[in-house]
Amino acid sequence: MKQSLLDLLRQGGYILYAKHGEATVGHDQPQIDFRDCSTQRNLSDYGLDQSINYGEKLRDLGIPIHSPISASPLCRTMETAMMAFGWENIAVDPFWYDIFRLKDNLPQEEVTAILDTLKIKLGVKPNLGYNTAIIAHSFPINLGLGQIPDMGTIVIKPNVQGKGYEIIDKLTFEDFMNLQ
Repeated sequence: MKQSLLDLLRQGGYILYAKHGEATVGHDQPQIDFRDCSTQRNLSDYGLDQSINYGEKLRDLGIPIHSPISASPLCRTMETAMMAFGWENIAVDPFWYDIFRLKDNLPQEEVTAILDTLKIKLGVKPNLGYNTAIIAHSFPINLGLGQIPDMGTIVIKPNVQGKGYEIIDKLTFEDFMNLQ
């Protein structure tokens, strides 16, 4: 009998890669300052609610998440992680901003280097009995993990340490909130 996704997540060993909650309409300023949220798109009220509900759902379902949660340095990703997991449980990783930068017209060598690093990061197995959570960004179509809707989650199973990964499921926010 095949185990349900929820049963697998409760056992640990997976990476939950989630895109941040819904952000305000508009564009980031050309010179983003990580320390100045006014230079960035930030979470909308709905995005704040998504973030809170996401963390509550993980706890209600008994899905063990190892701290710290890795987040991109943009305000919308840090705020999503903070609202879901608490500020004391967040670690900012500048690499996840590189995922955001993939939407730009980067040289192919840089895209390849970012995707190679992604493969290594998603190939690291979580601590025994836990899952790893990452709050970051969507990808361009047909690149990396592909496009991810607001607060969507990609469930990833790391292969051998640092040797790649397998995508187990892609959940919209609504799919995630309906897990039982």
